[in-house]
Amino acid sequence: MLKISKLYAFVSGKSILNGVDLTIPKGEIHVLMGPNGSGKSTLAKAIIGHPDCEIVKGNIKFYNKDLKKLDITARARAGIFLAYQHPLEIPGVNFRSYLRLAFNSGKEKTKQLPVFKFRELLTQKAQLLGIDEKLLERNLNEGLSGGEKKKMEILQMAVLSPKLAILDETDSGLDIDALKTVFKSIAKLKQDTKDLSVLIITHYHKVFSYLEPDKVHVMMQGKIVTSGSSSILTQIEKSGYDQYK
Repeated sequence: MLKISKLYAFVSGKSILNGVDLTIPKGEIHVLMGPNGSGKSTLAKAIIGHPDCEIVKGNIKFYNKDLKKLDITARARAGIFLAYQHPLEIPGVNFRSYLRLAFNSGKEKTKQLPVFKFRELLTQKAQLLGIDEKLLERNLNEGLSGGEKKKMEILQMAVLSPKLAILDETDSGLDIDALKTVFKSIAKLKQDTKDLSVLIITHYHKVFSYLEPDKVHVMMQGKIVTSGSSSILTQIEKSGYDQYK
């Protein structure tokens, strides 16, 4: 589904990715861990086509499409979704209207949803994830708590139905109750969408109380240095990342 080969990339003229190899099959949950500055978020930017990230060498294939030939909008339409670590507040932009525009973008007219049909879909997904419907009437992330912002990101993911969801430190800044709510919602969504592939970028082991990964990868100095089962998490918890230097 996603195959990254020998990927090198720069951000602001600085080399960050130094030969990343990563394969994520359809329907699997993969976890990317590593110390700060190891290149995890830059890899997420490279996959989605963020303009700050300059790919200088290597390949990114998504269902056999060469992503390097697609801009960030085309990649989103191809089925790639990124949940940001710090979701932006956009005053004056209604959440429901924004998401309907995103849902219909690039679709043939026959597949676009009118206002009332989209309202039904959004309400259904909000109920599935246990999200208060009052939040649907708010402006995009305006005045929301950190936990609410992260829940609304997951709701966007549920409505847009991507093929690959990248969660870039979605757990960052959440208290234990919000962490539980957000990751239980992700687990519920994954159960509801078997073909959804997920890449979770995180520092915290607690999220694996709610989601069981198929594979764990460790990134150091811009490349993936080891991959394996969730037993890697125990090794990291015990000895940190020095063992991989």
